[in-house]
Amino acid sequence: MKQWYLLYCKRSEQKRAKLHLENQGVACYYPETAVEKIVRGKRQIKSEPLFPSYVFAHFDPETGPTFTTIRSTRGVIDFVGKGATPQVLDDSLIETLKEIEQLQLHSQCDSLPAKGDVVRVAGGQFSGIEAIYQEADGETRSILLVKMLSKPVEVSVENRHLEI
Repeated sequence: MKQWYLLYCKRSEQKRAKLHLENQGVACYYPETAVEKIVRGKRQIKSEPLFPSYVFAHFDPETGPTFTTIRSTRGVIDFVGKGATPQVLDDSLIETLKEIEQLQLHSQCDSLPAKGDVVRVAGGQFSGIEAIYQEADGETRSILLVKMLSKPVEVSVENRHLEI
């Protein structure tokens, strides 16, 4: 009977391990999450592993491939388990992770507004002021245009204080 197991892989070789395992007929699950990052001054959404260095494998060790075959697969270090026995995972755990991943894909939208959008500052020293969003200022702050003394002025505000 096929069951889920958790494999510990070499650093940054989860995708390689997944590819080689799938070539052996092993179903694999490698959950990823979208992370917003500032790369060279531009906001980008990058895909990163939810569990770095780990891959879920679904197979029946009695009908093949064996635990030894899986352990010797390129990129795999060993099974996660109790002592020398690999730990069997509950199917509901994998189903829940897949549901969460699908929900994230459907609800994925930029958390920051587009340039030129009107936003309201909800906290901090500019609390209650409406401003025009300009650009991201690092990973946790944004540059806004605020009207002061009839003149637009750029200010940097923490993203957690913005209301779209």
